[in-house]
Amino acid sequence: MLSTEHWALLAARGTAQSEVLTRITIFLTLVSAGLVTIGLLGQASQFAGWFATAALSILGALAVVGVLTQLRVEAVAEEDLMYVVAMNRLRGAYVELDPSIRPYLMTSPHDDEAGMSHTYSFLRPRSGAAQMLASSAVLIILVNGIVVGLLGGGIAAVAGLSNGGAVAVGAIAAVSVPLVSFANTWRNYLATWRNHTPMFPTAGPGDVAEADPTAGKDDEEPDG
Repeated sequence: MLSTEHWALLAARGTAQSEVLTRITIFLTLVSAGLVTIGLLGQASQFAGWFATAALSILGALAVVGVLTQLRVEAVAEEDLMYVVAMNRLRGAYVELDPSIRPYLMTSPHDDEAGMSHTYSFLRPRSGAAQMLASSAVLIILVNGIVVGLLGGGIAAVAGLSNGGAVAVGAIAAVSVPLVSFANTWRNYLATWRNHTPMFPTAGPGDVAEADPTAGKDDEEPDG
């Protein structure tokens, strides 16, 4: 039953990752195509007349798609964390059933935050900041910030603000989106661990199982 559950979690994790990578590819393709289209429309209209309406419509559509993509990417990131913690718990059950297999597990059997971090990077410790900055969610958040910044600056320019004022509005919008998104993501991350009760918590920095993979081998040797 434990092995079946483990394979089910692996399949669900792989499906979620594949789906979100497709969503990210579609969004980035749309952004690239949209910006090229705006450039071509600008050349065709001499950046006058109907150009502003067309450009703002394209940027507005990209912003909507971007927000939906970002929500899905963040949801899958949380799901991936849940799958990792669930598989850590199963490893804890394996070790509980047969402690002799512990030295052969490079990933963690602890279903808490420390165990999750160890499973994500079991060859060397990696900071949470590095893990976050290298994630797909941060990439999408930054791209969304750029799109929303262009949209905000364009609306300000159409509303009659000076070039400097339009640039300032666009810059504020571009910075606000990542800041709000990061704050919301961090709040959700903290809430995830507040609502989770580990069954196999890490004993601490000096946990023998994590610090020394060969620990316990001497106990298996016969006396004398």
